[in-house]
Amino acid sequence: MRLLLFPILLLAWPLAEIAGFVLVGRAVGLWGTLGLVVGTAILGGLLLRMQGTHLLRQLSAMGRQGQMPGRTLVDGAMIVIAGILLLLPGFLTDIVGLLLFVPFVRDAIWSLARKRVVVVRTGQDDVVRTAGREPRATQPTSSPAPVIDLGDEDYRRDPPSP
Repeated sequence: MRLLLFPILLLAWPLAEIAGFVLVGRAVGLWGTLGLVVGTAILGGLLLRMQGTHLLRQLSAMGRQGQMPGRTLVDGAMIVIAGILLLLPGFLTDIVGLLLFVPFVRDAIWSLARKRVVVVRTGQDDVVRTAGREPRATQPTSSPAPVIDLGDEDYRRDPPSP
């Protein structure tokens, strides 16, 4: 059922956006409709900048305190998605984008997402647990990747053979 829902949504969303443009265009005219589209794009950029800088400060403070910033990262992802949706032309995307900027809506989405994913820190490795699945270990972040430094005389590219 989920696989069938995505293509239907993918086809229905642009049609709904076009219908929204027609309805708003009839009510406020061409220039009013264009003004609303450009205005919401500007509003989206401003909101993204203001809430994004607040979010970066919050992430920095949590990092200094040694806290896991799971909730803050989810908020950041939703704010970025909201800003992108407001930048896209269309009234339905604007409505969804504005809703994602509202903290109450983000709280509701976080309460749903929190039930599905749990991140547990164990020593040097992080273990990610997803509801209903076995835990999987991620790569340790403490060991840097090996670096091989080659000089100009150490590397050459031979022409391809015919």
